[in-house]
Amino acid sequence: MDKQQTEFDIIVYGASGFTGRLVAEYLSQEYAGDKNLRWAMAGRSAEKLAAVRDEIGAPADIPLVVADTQDLASIAAMVKRTRVVLTTVGPYQLYGAELVAACAANGTDYVDLCGEPAWMRQMIDAHAATAEKSGARIVFSCGFDSIPFDLGVYFLQQEAQKQLGGPLPRIKARVRKMKGTFSGGTAASLKATMVAAKKNPEILQLLNNHFALTPGFTGAPQPPASKPEYDEALGTWAAPFIMAAINTRNVHRSNALLGHAYGEDFVYDEMLLTGPGDKGKAIAEGVAADRSLSSDSAPKPGEGPSKEERENGFYDVLFIGEKDGKTLMASVSGKKDPGYGSTSRMIAESAICLVRDATDTAGGIWTTAPAMGDKLIKRLVEHAGLTFKLES
Repeated sequence: MDKQQTEFDIIVYGASGFTGRLVAEYLSQEYAGDKNLRWAMAGRSAEKLAAVRDEIGAPADIPLVVADTQDLASIAAMVKRTRVVLTTVGPYQLYGAELVAACAANGTDYVDLCGEPAWMRQMIDAHAATAEKSGARIVFSCGFDSIPFDLGVYFLQQEAQKQLGGPLPRIKARVRKMKGTFSGGTAASLKATMVAAKKNPEILQLLNNHFALTPGFTGAPQPPASKPEYDEALGTWAAPFIMAAINTRNVHRSNALLGHAYGEDFVYDEMLLTGPGDKGKAIAEGVAADRSLSSDSAPKPGEGPSKEERENGFYDVLFIGEKDGKTLMASVSGKKDPGYGSTSRMIAESAICLVRDATDTAGGIWTTAPAMGDKLIKRLVEHAGLTFKLES
């Protein structure tokens, strides 16, 4: 497929859902004056798409595309019309496989919000060779999982090369602050993964493997980060961070795709800082015991926080590395609720980055750092409210 000759640059698939609607609203507002960005809204119902288009104040001439994963012909027709498919339709293990296959076969780029490592590995095994041949750039995890973490490690390692002449052998990611909710899609993905793991022991093995997304490579033993611990250097308690199960896998895949630029024995872990003293310890223990995201009370797909809640959200992640007795630290922070407000901007900018900036990236199944790296960081800072800062 000649990507330059397609009808659209980006099709937002799932635009009538909660997160897809936020993506469409962002594109219509942030790029309102950009006549060169050709995008469309896609979903199962033209009526629902039209209603959302009108509700978010998008131009009346934004095209609507009807497509449904239950109708493979409609999926095939959709991917042939665009350079990139941006999909918010999850859980991806239930609704994503046919779309990935179609994009890989037709040379169409693809971005999603996937946090399902076992399914991602299945897609790598099934479609990586096809995507490499067709030129399709398939990029998973283009939201809060895992952009701030994947690019945060990349950013700090770039600085280590400049200052120390080589990579940091270990990086600790510590979430200092976060206000916001996890998405209903994240909760649904977790539940679907748990169901699949009960049926298939191989999926459970992948979930427990830090190198699940690096076929043929297993690096150094990694910290389990499964219980609270006191961080002497920072003077605070830390709890297991729920997104670590996907973020760590993506970071190790990035390292592999970058030719092990971080080193073959690179060690990486993530935790959530909860504060000092007995109060910090109690909070850390409460976080470690929390199972609400997998409970019946978890948010449902299509549900989400109010606009005020999204606007008032934020996050701040510290990355710490040490080499030859010297410590380097960097932070990635973001405005707006991480699971919705910031995520919708991050995936939109990822799609635009593939279209406009990362044009030299070859076909294959990628993570954000090796696929887009500095180009995506620049976009996120200029448009999406993220800050990348060296702290030492």
